[in-house]
Amino acid sequence: QVQLVESGGGSVQAGGSLRLSCVASGSIARIERMEWHRQIRGARELVARIDNGGRTTYNHAVKDRFQISRDNARNTVFLQMDSLKPEDTGVYYCWRDTYCAGRACHAGAWGQGTQVTVSS
Repeated sequence: QVQLVESGGGSVQAGGSLRLSCVASGSIARIERMEWHRQIRGARELVARIDNGGRTTYNHAVKDRFQISRDNARNTVFLQMDSLKPEDTGVYYCWRDTYCAGRACHAGAWGQGTQVTVSS
């Protein structure tokens, strides 16, 4: 089944930018929804979602600062984060939707996460 690996996290000052990548071990072309979530103080929340038609949804706290995109040819989903704030600090996770390949269907799955730290 398709597994996910995130990268691109790090430490930046407020107002800075980071670009997260989520590389899948197989094709994401058949996977309808790909999402980024973050865990802050034990609570996990949706950051952004993109479907195969390119339609996007954002958490109101990041709208106009973050942009999600996907490149099915490279099996990669990106999260461009601009104007970062200290409250964006957390662990960012990539998530893929359930998909079926042949007769086998695979439940949604998470990557291992990448730490983002924003200092004031």
